[in-house]
Amino acid sequence: MNSATTPDPRSGRAATLVLACLGVFVAYLPVTTVSVSLPAIQRALGASTSELSWVSDAFVLPMAALILTTGVWGDVHGRKKVFQAGMAFCALGAAISLLSGSVQVLWVGQAVSGIGAAALLPTTLALISHAVPDHRERGKFIGFWAMSLTAPLAVGPLIAGALLEHTAWRWIFLLPIPLSAVLLAVAAFGLPDSRAPHGRRLDWPGQITAAVAVTALVYGVIEGGADGFGEPAVITALTLGAVAAVAFVLVELRSTGPMLDLALFRSPAFTATALVAVVSFLGLIGFFFVLSLYFGLVQHLSTMQAALRLVLVSGTSLVAGLPVGRLMHRISPRVLITSGLVLVAAALFAMTGVDAHTSYAALAWRLVLLGLGMGAVLTPMTASAVSAVPFHLAGMAAAGNNAIRQVGAALGPAVLGTLLTARALNALPERLADAGVPAQTGARVVDTAREHGLGAVAGLDLGPATGQALTALSDSFLDGMRLCLLVSAGLALLAALACVLLLKSPSGAAPRAADPGRPVSEAERAAA
Repeated sequence: MNSATTPDPRSGRAATLVLACLGVFVAYLPVTTVSVSLPAIQRALGASTSELSWVSDAFVLPMAALILTTGVWGDVHGRKKVFQAGMAFCALGAAISLLSGSVQVLWVGQAVSGIGAAALLPTTLALISHAVPDHRERGKFIGFWAMSLTAPLAVGPLIAGALLEHTAWRWIFLLPIPLSAVLLAVAAFGLPDSRAPHGRRLDWPGQITAAVAVTALVYGVIEGGADGFGEPAVITALTLGAVAAVAFVLVELRSTGPMLDLALFRSPAFTATALVAVVSFLGLIGFFFVLSLYFGLVQHLSTMQAALRLVLVSGTSLVAGLPVGRLMHRISPRVLITSGLVLVAAALFAMTGVDAHTSYAALAWRLVLLGLGMGAVLTPMTASAVSAVPFHLAGMAAAGNNAIRQVGAALGPAVLGTLLTARALNALPERLADAGVPAQTGARVVDTAREHGLGAVAGLDLGPATGQALTALSDSFLDGMRLCLLVSAGLALLAALACVLLLKSPSGAAPRAADPGRPVSEAERAAA
């Protein structure tokens, strides 16, 4: 092995861990700070509902589409360079968003930040995997990384809530700028570089087909939920996504240097963690989206009040992540992940019992249970994905797992938002009639909800029927939310079943991805 190419993994371990954790914190901070600030952004910029949805999606789409490429780029050109580039993009994107005067400019800033996040997520995990080659010890360090991934989900709503009570929405983008600048300066002198010990190269055909597949799929789902899945543009996007996905598989199977070696999926553990990644982030980010609307439309809470409830999920997950990371070498990841998913499903089923008048205390135990389940899933899921492959493919495994996770995060609000809206709109006419709203007034409410979204109903002046209409709106929203919760709980149980069946120690050797002729080392057998 060339020591100039691959430095001693033990060199600069502490600096690597600190910078990787802070880097992933900065990368993921926009997820929740923006999501809880969307009502304020809409009021300030006069954005429509569809324009507003792209404020979040403009961040997630490039992150999901480019993660695989940035992981390979780090393996080829050095992970330190990609880390620094990611920090620079995060700072630039935050600056553009901070100075934006229109929703279109805000999209650009979010997209630039998403590119930075795409560079940071796989690179930080690959840096840790290189610095800690012992997969048993690595679990503890990946636990810190997973906590840093969860931390912005916990503190983001609180930061946004505090800022929105005292200043304008744009200041939620200030914090990433100085943080990124400091991390860039420290990384220049304190971060050891690393790259894949076995030569890799950029796979442009794979990157192009993957980016087209992810973008077209997410676009089709989002626009289908807004305009209907029978629209020509939606059908074209979903068809293009399916064709590009097939093309990606064919390209990767024939490539001598694939971006994502599909042989990795021969490992049942990697396949299981990929499924868990999609389900967990689809449910988690989608749940945050639905729950934020519940707090605003049904319980009429302020941004800070909603943040104090959302933090129960992410905060509990953050606290639970540390002991889970320490337990990984004593308890099988299969047991931890399966137990966590069962807790998630139980919490989601319990959430179906909430209504407009559910108290903080009655809601709190459900949210804490959900956070405990997520905390038991995230750390072992990430560690299992990296440990399921040969050591030299840690970067590819990290990038692949993160890409799959972000696809789930991108689809979460789109899928659950579509289910929520469809069920609520179907239930609304009956709920209005039950509440005693006159037929003509009820028709106006339904038309407004269909054309401008459920939130637009709250702004209608319906005279004496206003209170009845708002009650009917809350009840129909709860019908939609319960459907989302049942679907999410079912997906969690499906992922738990996949863990039971697939997440086992393989009886054979580790998958020989990218080089079938190379003998499998003892380190690879241990990592698998």
